[in-house]
Amino acid sequence: MLRVHFTAEDLFNVTFASEPLPMVELAMALVASQRTDETAVFGRWRSRATQGLPGRVRPLLDLLRPDGDNPQFVEPYARTLEEGLAAVREAGARLAPEELGRVAARAPGGGSWLRALWGQDREAWDQLDGALRSAYEVLVAPHWPRIRQSFQADVAWRTRLLAAHGIRVALASTHPAAGWTGTAFEVDRDPAYEIRLAGRGLLLMPSPFWTGRPLLAEHPSGRHVLLYPAMTPLPLVGPGPAEGALDALLGRTRAAVLQLLVQQRTTSELARDLDISLPSVSEHTRTLRAAGLITTRRDGKAVLHSATGLGVDLLHSGG
Repeated sequence: MLRVHFTAEDLFNVTFASEPLPMVELAMALVASQRTDETAVFGRWRSRATQGLPGRVRPLLDLLRPDGDNPQFVEPYARTLEEGLAAVREAGARLAPEELGRVAARAPGGGSWLRALWGQDREAWDQLDGALRSAYEVLVAPHWPRIRQSFQADVAWRTRLLAAHGIRVALASTHPAAGWTGTAFEVDRDPAYEIRLAGRGLLLMPSPFWTGRPLLAEHPSGRHVLLYPAMTPLPLVGPGPAEGALDALLGRTRAAVLQLLVQQRTTSELARDLDISLPSVSEHTRTLRAAGLITTRRDGKAVLHSATGLGVDLLHSGG
């Protein structure tokens, strides 16, 4: 279980990142390409991503594994690609030897490249630099406007949620397994990880690529960062400007699901009315339910969904 202990001071010091960061999104994109969850949303994107990656990118898959529990040096909090690549090089001199064993044990490929990397072999570091650049050009650069759109829509939504319903609701809506015990934020998923913020607060960072439980990392400032799945994952962000604020936040299909649920509907009825698959409906409703926008209950064999007061309020406000 992930458990984050807040003090009273921490609860007043929860803020959002100002923008998505290229190296963080690159790492999340590489992780997302290897995951197998949310196939209805990410399946086609994963197929295209893996086919489009050049061979020189493959070593990165030894470093960045699907669970997201990866060495932080390869995803620095830098505002540009070049700054990020320089930060990766700089961090190389400080790699701890004990970390090599953990990373090598998780790598699907051979460990020789990783050992060379930790041994400060110049050729290995040049290889890492080239792999990061190539992966960025394929996975991130062409989609940067959509990445920003997803990020900004999520921050706008959760800022409003924070103002209207408080920090507990805003954080609990980041994952279906998230909740609170006293002043501890908890996510009932492995691996086990527990921290005390000790007055430093928390920086929230949505990612349109990440699909797992919220991840914790340490910011250079000493604060902790909570990286969580953006409400609208990249495959649901349209290529052009959204038609409305609700589409920008949820994606067109997910917004349509919420709009239909002003009246109670079953999963099958949603699939029929929107002409989408049952697995796709299930993934959309799971996300909307985690955000507190709909409720779901079972009536015999039927699964019934309906918008909550918060969901109806969002519809009336236009997002």
